[in-house]
Amino acid sequence: MQFGYKLAAEGFGPAELVRQAQRAEAAGFDFVEISDHFHPWLDAQGHSPFAWSVLGAIAQGTERIGLATGVTCPFVRYHPAIIAQAAATLALLSDGRFTLGVGAGERLNEHVVGRGYPSVSERHEMLREALEIIRLLWRGGYQSYDGRYLDLEDARIFDLPEAPPKIAVAASGPASAEVAAELGDGLFAVEPDADLVDEYERLGGGGPKYGEASLAWASTAEEAIEAAWTTARWSLTGWKVMSELPNPVNFEAASAYVRREDVAEKLSAGADVDAHVEAVRPYVDAGFDHVALMNVGPDPDAFLDAFESDLGPRLRDLTPSA
Repeated sequence: MQFGYKLAAEGFGPAELVRQAQRAEAAGFDFVEISDHFHPWLDAQGHSPFAWSVLGAIAQGTERIGLATGVTCPFVRYHPAIIAQAAATLALLSDGRFTLGVGAGERLNEHVVGRGYPSVSERHEMLREALEIIRLLWRGGYQSYDGRYLDLEDARIFDLPEAPPKIAVAASGPASAEVAAELGDGLFAVEPDADLVDEYERLGGGGPKYGEASLAWASTAEEAIEAAWTTARWSLTGWKVMSELPNPVNFEAASAYVRREDVAEKLSAGADVDAHVEAVRPYVDAGFDHVALMNVGPDPDAFLDAFESDLGPRLRDLTPSA
């Protein structure tokens, strides 16, 4: 079982994210995972640096900790050839510590290049084509691709690692689980969904299974809930909303009636280690073997200290319930 630290790129600037990654390595985390956004979810978060530059700096500023995107959409704002090149370069800079997490994206980030935002079914087909292009380029040599949605013309990546990065594909249902099993090396999910894990494995997926668990660390539950409500209430709007709204102002409107009590019902909040361990347990029970912890509390260093001293060892003692 591995535990990761989610770098909240919407909440911190690039230098601070690098510092947190270094501190996470010292605290004993197995990997760090960073969101790849153009915009934050809410203006109150205040940041959104270029994830790939941050990852490059982290690769050079750390020694053993794994790195991952959580997750990148490789086909609207980016072309998959660019992601193939970026991932190959990062694999070299990190001595093979990088995992490429990919997904079908959110309008919040992808609309900015003015190409529109495809339907759900189109996004799944585009993700499939993007992964085929990435795999093709990682074979080496000059490659071309003529797809329904995406093309590649006479392209070659000159700097390739000996072994290509692992690809973890974000999934939320059977269609995306099929893509993960067929074209990915692992599964990525944000809910402790045992049925999704079962479907991925039934379809032939045998790689690592990444889950993302949110909690709010602070000295008191009240302080933790206030911080979570200020910066993370958007997460209670649900995926249908989260994938479709174009700008932070829209998420402000969509979450206007989310109450602090609503946040408290969804999050483990405060300094109760037992409660946080129990909040992560469903991911272990569902079959996830890599869990990234997303702290939406106000003090990242206090959370990292807690993981190093008590929370981390307790989490590593978790075993699936009977």
